[in-house]
Amino acid sequence: MFDVLLSSAPFDPEDLSKGVTFTALDITYRKQAELALRESEEECRGLFEESKRSEKLYRSLLHSSADAIVMYDFEGKVEYISPMFTKIFGWTLEEIIGERVPFLPDFEKEATMTIIKDLVENGKPCHGFETKRYTKEGNLLDVSISASRYDDHEGKPAGTLAILRDISEKRRLEAQLRQAHKMEAIGTLAGGIAHDFNNLMMGMLGNISLILHETDPDHPHHEKLKNVEELIQNSSKLTNQLLGFARKGKYEVKPTNLNQIIKESLETFGRARKEITIHKNLAKNLFALELDETQIQQVLLNLYINAGDAMPGGGDLFLKTMNVTHKEMQGRPYDTKPGNYVMLEITDQGTGMDENIMKRIFDPFFTTKEMGRGTGLGLASAYGIVKGHAGYIDVDSKKGHGTTFSIYLPASEKEIDETLDVPERLDEGIGTILLVDDEEMVLDVGVEMLKKLGYVVLEAKNGREALEIYKESKDRVDMVVLDMIMPGMGGGEAYDKIKEIEPRAVVLLSSGYSVDGRAQEILDRGCNGFIQKPFNLKDLSKKIKEVLNTK
Repeated sequence: MFDVLLSSAPFDPEDLSKGVTFTALDITYRKQAELALRESEEECRGLFEESKRSEKLYRSLLHSSADAIVMYDFEGKVEYISPMFTKIFGWTLEEIIGERVPFLPDFEKEATMTIIKDLVENGKPCHGFETKRYTKEGNLLDVSISASRYDDHEGKPAGTLAILRDISEKRRLEAQLRQAHKMEAIGTLAGGIAHDFNNLMMGMLGNISLILHETDPDHPHHEKLKNVEELIQNSSKLTNQLLGFARKGKYEVKPTNLNQIIKESLETFGRARKEITIHKNLAKNLFALELDETQIQQVLLNLYINAGDAMPGGGDLFLKTMNVTHKEMQGRPYDTKPGNYVMLEITDQGTGMDENIMKRIFDPFFTTKEMGRGTGLGLASAYGIVKGHAGYIDVDSKKGHGTTFSIYLPASEKEIDETLDVPERLDEGIGTILLVDDEEMVLDVGVEMLKKLGYVVLEAKNGREALEIYKESKDRVDMVVLDMIMPGMGGGEAYDKIKEIEPRAVVLLSSGYSVDGRAQEILDRGCNGFIQKPFNLKDLSKKIKEVLNTK
């Protein structure tokens, strides 16, 4: 069976009756060739269409990548960039094709060039190389780079492909977590130091208070003793700063208008620093805040003083308050809880700070002031107090261009109480008080103070001893003054067991810490009151009367 091509022609074109000549040509090989050619064309067409589909797929993958992709030739010139590269870094393909991307910082060149050399010459890929790159606008980003060498259709090395991931947010969150852990650790240490120091000062202040109570004002040593008492009380402000940093300094919280605290604190600061012009832009109808006024005043004064020190020759100080929501706090170096906030901005026109100083500005004992002019606790305590109020504080500054501190405090729906405080006075009383404290010095002076106020005193050195005494004498004990931190059985456990013995027991909690944390938990369980060490006779007298009158 084979293919032939037949052709015919007459012997005599003028006389067809003479017959016809037929010629047969074997065209088998030609047919086979034509078939092979058609099959080849169809195969090529299929391969071409497959190639186009693959190209579209690869281009789609490159275009849809969540990371930036760049393809370079071996001279480091751009052959392709993905849309995400343009979105992250700013340059378009038309701007830099055939050029080098000008985004490599000088301080990263050495490490980067070592990796590129190994990649180009040896084909060694890199994975997750963390470095920095500039954007078209000049911003410096943290990036992670993975790169490999690719081959052409003949299997020969043709260029390099780099995938760049923006890890700036990851780095920010990591730094935020490290800072939180560091502050928590230092805060725990600072709080412990403050607690122990307050116990020591309790012994000193209590004894001085007793001596003053027994000393006639005309006595030649009376004024000196008053000075010593004042010095001890001033020293307690240092521990309050430590407790503030440790977020353990908030102990008298009530709904407050922040504008009022600002005005009062500015009056004090303005009298002392008349060379500074104060500008107030305080919003009306400001949300109420649940604050410890004393602690917030401390924050404000610390920030004012800091601003004043940055403007030794005088200058302008700007204060602004306004109501905001968490949505308006986006982009800050922390994750905000949803809700309403009051924002306070304090801006000076001082010397400003560089980035290295800003990183440490809230660290305790860090100061740029000369010896004797600062403890390095002012901004640290401000940080702790704001955090203790569930708020946020950050700083923005530039060397030579002033500084702005921004504070955000969560709003409260409670109404502001306009009741005036009752002046302090020494109230003597009658009745029996059980005093519990594991510090012998504090126990001794506490017993003397209570006796001086007219009370019969029972004393216990720890929680277990207090329970035994209370079981025997509960019918005649009018109040228990209970230390919170004790070895073995702490104040919280002792309180619960006292309440089991007598549900109507009146308990005044006492601690070198303040009311935050564990003390607040005990108060929430029904404890009648709290007094922070160190305290004098007036403080103790007032607090006992307050608790007994409200039981």
